[in-house]
Amino acid sequence: MSEETFYVTTPIYYVNDVPHIGHVYTTVAADVIARYMRSLGKPVIFLTGTDEHGQKVEQAARERGLSPQEHCDEMVVRFQQLWRRFNISNDDFIRTTEDRHTAVVKHFLNELHSRGDIYRSTYDGWYCIPDERFWTEKDLAGGKCPDCGREVVQIEEANYFFRMSKYQDWLLSYIEDNPDFIRPDSRRNEMLGFLRRPLEDLCISRPKSRLHWGVEIPFDTDYVTYVWFDALINYVTAPGFTTNEDRFQSFWKNCTHLIGKDILTTHTIYWPTMLRGIDLAPPRRVFAHGWWTVEGRKMSKSIGNVVEPNLLLDEYGADSIRYFILREVPFGLDGDFSHAALVGRINSDLANDLGNLLQRSLGMLDRYRSGSVPASPGDGALGDLTRGLIDHAARTVDEVHGHMEQLAFDRALKSVWDFIGGANKYIDSAAPWTLLKEGKESKLDVVLYCLFETIRQVAVMICPFMPETGHRMFRQLGIADRKELHQISSLKPWGALPGGTRTFRGPALFPRIEHLPEIAMGVGEPADGEKGEGESMPEDEKNRTKARRQTDAHDDLITIEEFAKVQLVAGKVLEAEKVEKSKKLLRLLVDTGEERQLVAGIAEHYDPEDLVGKVIAVVVNLQPATLMGVESRGMLLAAEDKNGIHVLTFREDVEPGTRIK
Repeated sequence: MSEETFYVTTPIYYVNDVPHIGHVYTTVAADVIARYMRSLGKPVIFLTGTDEHGQKVEQAARERGLSPQEHCDEMVVRFQQLWRRFNISNDDFIRTTEDRHTAVVKHFLNELHSRGDIYRSTYDGWYCIPDERFWTEKDLAGGKCPDCGREVVQIEEANYFFRMSKYQDWLLSYIEDNPDFIRPDSRRNEMLGFLRRPLEDLCISRPKSRLHWGVEIPFDTDYVTYVWFDALINYVTAPGFTTNEDRFQSFWKNCTHLIGKDILTTHTIYWPTMLRGIDLAPPRRVFAHGWWTVEGRKMSKSIGNVVEPNLLLDEYGADSIRYFILREVPFGLDGDFSHAALVGRINSDLANDLGNLLQRSLGMLDRYRSGSVPASPGDGALGDLTRGLIDHAARTVDEVHGHMEQLAFDRALKSVWDFIGGANKYIDSAAPWTLLKEGKESKLDVVLYCLFETIRQVAVMICPFMPETGHRMFRQLGIADRKELHQISSLKPWGALPGGTRTFRGPALFPRIEHLPEIAMGVGEPADGEKGEGESMPEDEKNRTKARRQTDAHDDLITIEEFAKVQLVAGKVLEAEKVEKSKKLLRLLVDTGEERQLVAGIAEHYDPEDLVGKVIAVVVNLQPATLMGVESRGMLLAAEDKNGIHVLTFREDVEPGTRIK
């Protein structure tokens, strides 16, 4: 990837569409890579927009009693507002009805026509009105459109055609010689297979006798341009093709298109041959990601399981959703959305791992150094434990960069979260509370400085993914106005955080979610008697649904939602001592992702020193209680039989704060 520039695009979304989770997925992915590249100091263009021409737009406008332009002006706002809510940092938003775009489309058409690559001919074949696309007899699937499965109509009319077949051999060789052009490999292989068959010429016009809403063909004003031919050209309009040649050439050579796999053919067959026809190189890379289902089922209004992005934002916030959709599934594969999985990620990864790392660290700095970061230690003051953390940081920066180059967002996030786990283990192993008790002030300063430089590095690396969270962390670290410390380029060498920086404790980054929200209830279940898209509910699903709806005869049974309210986590015992004037009570200081005090009635069965270092099971969302004057913020789990009380522990090491499910 060139060091000079970076250009990333989403598809331009069909203006009639209601924005859904698929639109969000592509746009967030483009936003993350754009933010990351800016953080490296690259000049970036991040383009998104809307596709506003065609027969369906004209028809929808007519039904609403509006002109097509008035209709588009109203509908486009839904996308623009949603992208603001998701903190999308696009540099440009293109609409295919803009003058700058229609001018480039006409230039494109004139160039191809003058070179003899556009010709007029009579077409006799099958036309899918919803897709606005022609098909040959052999293309049809059971006599219907092979893309959408709907009825087609036979049409005979004169139109203009682009000699796409002329470039078949060139395109086949280009894809074979440039393995990174189409990603992932499965999509590349799909297109290579497609090109083993003869490539037809592409019909690029529609007569005004049946469609007016489009870019007029410059050499025959009785026709308008086919909507897909028009739409694809947006990618060269925005960076300045025909208007700013230097800017265009600088960015176009480093262009990445992010698309859904359903529009792979248009972007890797139509588009590169169109570009070849006017002597422009194809984009550097086309990456086709997968689709999202909802709890294993296709999204459908009739099923009632459509994931509405604005409702998700209202319930969870932008950063939680951004993190989930890029962490949950490798980019390129199909993914399944569920509220339970989203809440699980929020509680485990965001609230427990990340949030508790920040809060416990700020708490210790407040107690031990009045919230002021110690000075950066010299190399001679670093022990093996701290060197290990610094080495882990350097590896993480390199890993994240490599994964981002490949658009492996899930792997980049995994690397960062492994580093967060390493930071939590660093706290446990360095045990700053014992250094203070032992009077090892200089060692304590080393640990605290390295911990807060670690947190700064984490904030920098997650900021492209979760910009609100990254900037909240910068504020709590006291470096909100130090923009140079927010950049990926500030992570090497280690130690950019200035000593003496004053931190500020704020509210939890991600409060735990105690139960699934109302918008999660009933996802994937049609109402009684209602069917999904053309098929009845499977028998096993009927049985599960029936079982869920039955009222159980046993009063002591609870639902899974009720059980989910109990937050069980692994906790490491840091300190243990007997409670004065009590024979039964022990006071425990336990690391559950944050330090908390428990009081347990096990003193007759355990000596305090036998518990220190053990990892136990703790309920962390009980109301606090005071026993013998000592506050208890939780409860450990134990079994009692004729031989006494047995505290529940783990046979293997478990990270403190890990959720028990």
